[in-house]
Amino acid sequence: MATATTPADDDASKKVTEADVVVETAPIEEPTEEKTTAKAGKRSAKALKEAEELQAKEERKAEKAEASDAPKQPVKPTRSRLERRGKNFRKAAELVEKDKAYGLAEALELAQKTNPVKFDATVEIHVNLNVDPRHADQNIRDNLVLPAGTGKNVRVAVFDDEKIAGADISGIEAVTKLLEKGQLDFDVLVATPAAMPKLGKFARVLGPRGLMPNPKSGTVTTDLAKAVKEAKAGRVEYRVDSTGIVHVGIGKVSFKKADLLANAQALLTSIKGNKPASVKGSYVKAIHVTTSMGPSITIATSEV
Repeated sequence: MATATTPADDDASKKVTEADVVVETAPIEEPTEEKTTAKAGKRSAKALKEAEELQAKEERKAEKAEASDAPKQPVKPTRSRLERRGKNFRKAAELVEKDKAYGLAEALELAQKTNPVKFDATVEIHVNLNVDPRHADQNIRDNLVLPAGTGKNVRVAVFDDEKIAGADISGIEAVTKLLEKGQLDFDVLVATPAAMPKLGKFARVLGPRGLMPNPKSGTVTTDLAKAVKEAKAGRVEYRVDSTGIVHVGIGKVSFKKADLLANAQALLTSIKGNKPASVKGSYVKAIHVTTSMGPSITIATSEV
């Protein structure tokens, strides 16, 4: 049996259909993740902002590099150590044969010829020893009087009230006044064992400059006259450094060849005589002679 529909029923069904369509076509909103930040550390707001700025800066640099079509400057080759030295030094170095070990007399004569400066430079000998200075018996240290002197005008101060001939400064009071003012107007300080306690408060002043009297260097002695005479005559003290090398000045470029040779032989003999019993094998690894600002010359180790 058919039922009749009214216009009101048609309107109602039409509304329901339109609502259904709206529901079906409405977009579904997805939940968004919010960035969480910490109060400190890499996840803090400040750190994140800095990271973003750094990334943006790197991107700008990359874009700028890609946009630049300018050719890169050629890299200059690194100059050798000899090429970086002065003209006079390079000229003097040409007289020295590479990889050649000279005899002692020949090396000293060549050192005098290769002095690149106008002043009377010091001739130095550097001896590389096969020792470990951390061991007490291998901490090589000694002093000797060079036969021909050092060529220097040595100023000697005596920390004692006894007047010593040849001393430039004498008297405990006179030396103390200089030390209190920080005036070290001397090259060698000699004292007696009894006077050493009075120098204790000046150890920080004298020690770093190598002026503190020491029995091993012959500057603490009861024979002050002998100590002053030897200091004036050219006594030198040597001590191996932390790398096992002894550095000693043996005279001036203006010295006679025979005088330089005598001084060098005396030094090498002293070093050889201080060879520790605990050192096995070769004692001297290398010997070099040079002037204050001149090129290095290798000496045959057989000379020791």
